[in-house]
Amino acid sequence: MQAARLHEYTDDMSEALSIDDVDRPDLERSDDVLIEVEGAGWCQTDNHIVEGMWTDYVDQDLPMTLGHENAGIVADVGDEVTLVEEGDPVICHPVQTCGICRPCRLGEDMYCENQAFNGLTTDGGFAEYVLTTERAVIPLPDGVDPTEIAPHADAGITAYHAAKKATEALNPGDTCIVIGIGGLGHIGLQCVDAMSAADVVAVDVKADALELADDLGAHHTVDSSEEDVAAVVADLTDEVGAQQVLDFVGRDETTALGPDIVAQGGDHHVIGYGGHVHEPCQTLVFGEMSYQGDLVGRYTELQELVALVDRGDVELHTERHDLGEINTVAERLEHGEIEGRAVVLPP
Repeated sequence: MQAARLHEYTDDMSEALSIDDVDRPDLERSDDVLIEVEGAGWCQTDNHIVEGMWTDYVDQDLPMTLGHENAGIVADVGDEVTLVEEGDPVICHPVQTCGICRPCRLGEDMYCENQAFNGLTTDGGFAEYVLTTERAVIPLPDGVDPTEIAPHADAGITAYHAAKKATEALNPGDTCIVIGIGGLGHIGLQCVDAMSAADVVAVDVKADALELADDLGAHHTVDSSEEDVAAVVADLTDEVGAQQVLDFVGRDETTALGPDIVAQGGDHHVIGYGGHVHEPCQTLVFGEMSYQGDLVGRYTELQELVALVDRGDVELHTERHDLGEINTVAERLEHGEIEGRAVVLPP
């Protein structure tokens, strides 16, 4: 089969991956599930993997097939699999978990001590087939297109995971700021709107992104290239600030907004990454505010997100590309030229 493989780390996205002929994966365990890929989302994390940013955090053996946002049709199952059968449409949680370590017993999938992460630590879905396990697949409702929903496997669940934590702390009439209405941000905005009665304020530098935010239900939009975000938020909240901030950019200039826009006792959720948090401890103590990191989400949260998609509460804006165009996709995302999510199609 054909697969897009990372052979060496590089900052040149035009040569990020090569299209190789490799063997189709074989079932190795009784709970394995082989998926014929219908679509795999390209994520900013894929750019960071290509750049080698994850080498300090996980072990990676190159060459490796990337792609952690995968959905498709079940092609084969192990002897003990009962959840799905051949021919079923599914979306794949990117993490394959053991189910028996303490974090798994507590339901904290992302903390599994024995996990494998498609496209990060083991071969992913930029290929004709991807191997996963029964614990990682979620059957799709009738009428849900695997190609269209694929990016929800990471972009969607990550945005939902952050939005769920934020909405648990939001009361009716509170304010929630969503920074960056891109591939993740436009999902997070819809999740907050669907799950709370808060006023949602969208912040971006692109007119198209702010127009999309308005269409998706934002109560206010702020062009941070022309407006003082802190001043606008102060005006909208009677100087109180926003109880929750979802930062889908994660650069120095957006994390620095935290103390100026977060209400006392509020949270600044860091979902996008690449920058830093530079704040005096006293600032955090005085504001009793928190910076919170957000890493993908639980299996159950992906189930919940699929339910929101099935109900029509969350729409995903995508564009489709053939596998051979994958480096063009990487370049365009690096330059901020993709609105929504790019979905890579197998040959």
